[in-house]
Amino acid sequence: MATNYDVIYRGGTVVNHDGRAVCDIAVLDGRIAAIGDLALAAAAEIIDAKGLHILPGVIDSQVHFREPGLDHKEDLETGSRGAVLGGVTAVFEMPNTKPLTTSAERLAEKVSRARNRMFCDFAFYVGGTRENVADIAKLEQLEGSAGIKVFMGSSTGDLLVEDDASLDCIIANLGRRAAFHAEDEPRLISRMGERVPGDPSSHPIWRDATAALMATKRLVGLAKKHRKRIHVLHISTADEMVYLAEHKEWATVEVTPHHLTLVAPDCYERLGTYAQMNPPVRDAGHQAGIWAGLASGVVDVLGSDHAPHLKSEKDVPYPQSHSGMTGVQTLVPIMLDHVNAGRLTLERFVDLTSHGPQRIFGIRGKGRIAVGYDADFTIVDMGRRETITNAQVASRCGWTPYDGKQVTGWPVGTIIRGRRVMWDSEIIGEARGAPVRFLEVSGA
Repeated sequence: MATNYDVIYRGGTVVNHDGRAVCDIAVLDGRIAAIGDLALAAAAEIIDAKGLHILPGVIDSQVHFREPGLDHKEDLETGSRGAVLGGVTAVFEMPNTKPLTTSAERLAEKVSRARNRMFCDFAFYVGGTRENVADIAKLEQLEGSAGIKVFMGSSTGDLLVEDDASLDCIIANLGRRAAFHAEDEPRLISRMGERVPGDPSSHPIWRDATAALMATKRLVGLAKKHRKRIHVLHISTADEMVYLAEHKEWATVEVTPHHLTLVAPDCYERLGTYAQMNPPVRDAGHQAGIWAGLASGVVDVLGSDHAPHLKSEKDVPYPQSHSGMTGVQTLVPIMLDHVNAGRLTLERFVDLTSHGPQRIFGIRGKGRIAVGYDADFTIVDMGRRETITNAQVASRCGWTPYDGKQVTGWPVGTIIRGRRVMWDSEIIGEARGAPVRFLEVSGA
C-alpha cells in the first residue's frame, strides 16, 4: 500500500456504511486510498479535521439551474456555486429549460456548457415526451444522462404528459429508473376555480392531496404493468406515503427539505408567494406523514427541488406568481438542524443524500466513503450555529425561504474528487465539474 498520498484528512469523525468513527482518510489521484490510523503516513497536504464530521459527498438529485434560455433566474455556474457553498458535491439537473432537454443534441450541449464551468459534478435528466419515446433507450445511455424525467402535471409544452396512453408508451420503453412529477393534470384543470386571487394559501387547496395521490396511483399501476422502475419526486402528502409503502418493489421515493420544514398555513402567512411550490407545502398532518415515511424507511432520497425565480416573478399577485424556491445551498444546513433536533440520525441523513442516490440511480464511484471511490466529501461542523440569510445565497435570484432562520450544523468543506472546492464558506480554485458516471450507461 502506498504511504505517500496527495492529502490526508486527519482526525475527523467519518460517517459511512460502517457507522461513525474517528479516523484518517488518505486521498491519491482523486480517489480514497486508505481509511484508518494513518499517523505514520506522509502526504503533500495534511488537513486537520478534528471536531468535524466527514460525510460522503452529498448528491442533490433534483435541481433546476435554468440554463439554457432562463439564465436571468439562474445558470449552471451560479447554481453550482450555491451547491458547493452548501456542501453538495453533485447534482442532477432538470430538462424544463428553453429549449427543452429532449434530444441527444440538447443533452450534449448541456454537458458541454457544464464541463469545467460548474463547480460540482453533474448529470442531466432528459425530458420524456410523446415525440421522443422511440429514442428513450438511446437517450438513457448518453454521457451525462441521469435518465428520463416525466412531468405528469403543470409543465411547459411537450414536457407535459398527462394521459395514460402516452405514459404507458414512455414507461414501456424505459431501461433505467425514470423520475416523475406526479400530479393529476385533469384534476388540476378542473379545480382551477379553487384558486383565490391574491391568496397563495389557496395553492394547496387547488393542487390538493387527491390530485397527487391519483397521479401516483396511475404511475405505479403502469410501472407494475411493464415491470419498470420509477422514482416519484417530492412527495407532499401523507396519503401517498401510505400508498407507496405498499409498492416499494416498483417505486422509490424522494422528499424535500421544504416539505419537511415549512408547514401551512404558517408559511403562506409569513412568506406569501415565496412559499409557493408544486406540489404545494401542506398542513401539519401531511408533514407528519412525510416524516413518518422517512422514519419507516419508505423514503429513499432527499432532493432540494431547487427552482429559483426572481423576486420580481414572485412579487406579483397569486396565481400569476411563479411556483418554486431556492434550496440547493440550504439542503445540508436545514437537514443538519433536523438531525440536531433529534428528528433523524446523521447516518439516516447520509443514507438519504449519498447512499440512496448511489443505490437507486446506479452511480459509479460516488455515494460512499470507501477505498477506491471518488474522494467526494461533505465536511460539516455539527455544533456550529449560523443564521441563514438572503445575502449568503449564491443563486442569481438572491433569496431563500429560510432568511433569518437560525440552524445548528453547517457545511464547512466541499471536496470533489480530492479537490477542496469550498472551505469555510469560500470557493477555492477553478470550476472542474465533470459528468457523473452510471453503472447502466455503456462506456461511462
